[in-house]
Amino acid sequence: MNLILLGAPGAGKGTQAKRLEDAYSLVQLSTGDMLRAEVASGSEVGKKAAEIMESGALVPDELIIAMISSRLDKADCRKGFILDGFPRTAPQAEALDRLLEEKNLKLDHVIEIKTDDEAMVERITGRFSCAKCGAGYHDEYQRPKVDGVCDKCGGTEFKRRADDNEETVRARLTAYHNQTAPIIDYYRASGVLEAVDGMAPIDDVTSQLKGLVG
Repeated sequence: MNLILLGAPGAGKGTQAKRLEDAYSLVQLSTGDMLRAEVASGSEVGKKAAEIMESGALVPDELIIAMISSRLDKADCRKGFILDGFPRTAPQAEALDRLLEEKNLKLDHVIEIKTDDEAMVERITGRFSCAKCGAGYHDEYQRPKVDGVCDKCGGTEFKRRADDNEETVRARLTAYHNQTAPIIDYYRASGVLEAVDGMAPIDDVTSQLKGLVG
């Protein structure tokens, strides 16, 4: 079973991908993680990517596709994969379709996690985590049981991502809508697009996703 999860920043793609990965023995393919792994390994793709990223440029689609192609050939992908963070543009979606066709693979589901932008701004700007163990919290929705003390490790230092501010979040949401609207139309035309209510509680979103993928 091969899936793509689409959704705005903060929609919970990573969380839900991990749950589906565990439930169905799939492999979550995050292009960001894959790039970092290729760079760390010193592979040819990694060396090229490192040079491009060090120059401040975006890694070209051809290199991303080559990296995904190599990853799909590994044994752990035989039961299926979940793509998280790719494709981001219509040309990337078309290139992915060509790659899958070459490998006699297909997409079984492309699922959009639909959310409200204002809620996403509130959700993302309120996030913080334990500096010691990384446990996640939120100003409103998930505070530590004892204020200032991590529930998991007892740490007392917390941090926020520098880009989790309102201006940056709104810019990321605008970019997402501008880039992703054509992708949604592309997959809708292909007959594989489905959607779940990403504003529901996390467990409910998981149930919706499982109901779609069976």
